[in-house]
Amino acid sequence: MRRDPIGHNDYARAKWGEVLKLNVFGTTLYACYGMDAAEKIMINRERVFASGPAWGHFIGPFFNRGLMLLDFDEHLQHKRVMQMAFTNDAMRRYHQVMVPHIRSGLEQWADVKNPRMNELFKKHTLDLALETFVGVDLPQHEQDRINKAFIAAVRGGTSIIRANVPGTPWAKGLAARKVLEEFFYTHLPAKRRDGGDDLFAQLCLAESEEGERFTDEDIVNHMIFLLMAAHDTSTITMSSMAYHLAKYPEWQEKAREAALASGDDYDSVVGNELLERIMKESMRLCSPVPSLPRVATRETSINGYRIPEGAFVTVSPYYNHHDPQYWPDPFHFDPDRFAEPRREDHSHRMAFQAFGGGVHKCIGMYFAGVQVRSIFHELLRTYRWSVPSDYTWPLDLVALPFPRDRLPVTLERI
Repeated sequence: MRRDPIGHNDYARAKWGEVLKLNVFGTTLYACYGMDAAEKIMINRERVFASGPAWGHFIGPFFNRGLMLLDFDEHLQHKRVMQMAFTNDAMRRYHQVMVPHIRSGLEQWADVKNPRMNELFKKHTLDLALETFVGVDLPQHEQDRINKAFIAAVRGGTSIIRANVPGTPWAKGLAARKVLEEFFYTHLPAKRRDGGDDLFAQLCLAESEEGERFTDEDIVNHMIFLLMAAHDTSTITMSSMAYHLAKYPEWQEKAREAALASGDDYDSVVGNELLERIMKESMRLCSPVPSLPRVATRETSINGYRIPEGAFVTVSPYYNHHDPQYWPDPFHFDPDRFAEPRREDHSHRMAFQAFGGGVHKCIGMYFAGVQVRSIFHELLRTYRWSVPSDYTWPLDLVALPFPRDRLPVTLERI
């Protein structure tokens, strides 16, 4: 599974069928293959599959009551309020806030010896998240403390020992959660009072058309979850983009020409259709969240197989994005798949699953698109990067995907 996930799943699917029953660390899990199964589980018209208990099993103690860990009416209520922080006007304000920090961050890359793109993106997105999401002026040692807490909280869910045993990732994640809670509760009263253009302030002020607002506890839970989600998935997306643009330098040059020919304003960046296609194709080849779990709230069936109540089921965007029935020559990097008239992403309602689907489709997908494209707009104008022609990144898929060597490149200032 770790060395060759596509080949292994092709083998398992051919040998055992469209639903595969697995035992993973004592948990019975049903891996469900194909786009039709993905549609039934993710669109969830019959409200059979719950996201909260599935994700809660893995990351619940560290990202308690984040949006992805809520279901049905409660999820809808929270999403309705949160959407006020992701309007088009809000996106424009976030873009205005982030651009100066993107430029100053990228300036520092010129002095990095032996640059590794995954590491650079990871640090950059964490720093950017604190500026754009939190909007609190912090001294460097405090930024480092908060960044360290986020990393520990994310790693907690991958712990083999799932108990508060000192020294384990689980225990470190629980301690990190307390650090983050204390941080947000400390700054929350000022955000309630003064507002601002950052996401933290927007959540404090957000109000649905029905007059619903978030409690202090809601805001702290959502901020911790959203920062984790935005940081990790954006890092993975940009690492994949950087890798494929290094492997296919002709696409890097096309993207650079488009960036140099366009303006710096929000509409120019968001309207860069080529960069959007490159981003989507990079996400197709390396899904930021390779597997999406759910729990069956009652007995049901998928692809003709019985799924008992309480069972875990999973859909794999990483696997489905390499299905040759919907994505011809699926291992080849080709952003034109997303251009007219081909539009291979329209071959099935669930053909492109990088942001999930149904009511739990990522609420931050447009923000992520703005952030990633804004960074690459400046990156392409500032640097050229390359890898040896025989280089293939060693992708680790144990949890969220990342290159084990952190993607070393030759980075040249233009």
